[in-house]
Amino acid sequence: MQAWRVHRNGEPNEVMRLEETDRPTPGDGQVLVEVLAANINFPDALLCRGQYQIRPPLPFTPGVEICGRTPDGRRVLATPALPDGGFAQYVVADEAALLPAPEALDDAEAAALHIGYQTGWFGLHRRARLQAGETLLVHAAAGGVGSAAVQLGKAAGATVIGVVGGAEKAKAATALGCDLVIDRRADDIVAAVKDATGGRGADVVYDPVGGDAYAKSVKCIAFEGRVVVVGFASGVIPTPGLNHALVKNYSVLGLHWGLYNTKDPQAVRDCHRELTGLAAEGVVKPLISERVAMDGAAAAVQRVADGTSTGRIVVLPSGAAR
Repeated sequence: MQAWRVHRNGEPNEVMRLEETDRPTPGDGQVLVEVLAANINFPDALLCRGQYQIRPPLPFTPGVEICGRTPDGRRVLATPALPDGGFAQYVVADEAALLPAPEALDDAEAAALHIGYQTGWFGLHRRARLQAGETLLVHAAAGGVGSAAVQLGKAAGATVIGVVGGAEKAKAATALGCDLVIDRRADDIVAAVKDATGGRGADVVYDPVGGDAYAKSVKCIAFEGRVVVVGFASGVIPTPGLNHALVKNYSVLGLHWGLYNTKDPQAVRDCHRELTGLAAEGVVKPLISERVAMDGAAAAVQRVADGTSTGRIVVLPSGAAR
């Protein structure tokens, strides 16, 4: 089969190589899955760089989530077992962790309704306890993780303010349903949030960026607000000022979705049912900006690494890009 392999750490377009390899062999409790679509996530770029919290042995295949088909014909969502990730024609995955692919979504959309939307759901509902009528501030609102949070925030009845970088991403965020879009390159984020909320600030901040995004968020957080720390796409890990959190009476909440797979797998299945229902109703629908053929995967991962992509880019190992 064909698979993208990383033999040394570095930038994705420099270290990912498309190779012919043997199909992986399932172990106890695992199943071989044909990959129909592999969604690209920012952690795939971090894996290539050797900067992710998990460092699989070299060589490895990146790709942390897929939509695939099992030997008995089931269409499923899976998180492949590294070092044999999803940018391949076949993967192995734990049978117990397979989730049924939503019928309302095609393969590419289904692949993107997994980690990003699960992260958004757990972040907004389990960690921040977002309520209808509250104001939600989403950083990188036109990106893969942010776009999911925007849709889930709207589904929860929140007023959603999206922060983006550039006019094209602003258009995408508006189309997603943001009530207000702030272009961080042209607008004052803190002033815009305070103006939109009558000085109150945002009740919940969803931050997959870190760095300056976090610093500005805590300057416009509401009384009893909650900042959900999802990731550090900026490459800068902020250092929270706990005295500031005390004085302004807000909470900083960390979210590592992967822990739920081991600590509370039933919660993951329950969340998937919620997301499947929302997809069936048309309330959420992953924003797929590109569907690329297998040979375009490395360049696509690089675009995600560089922050130039909008929504999700999905690799179709056996199908035609469109």
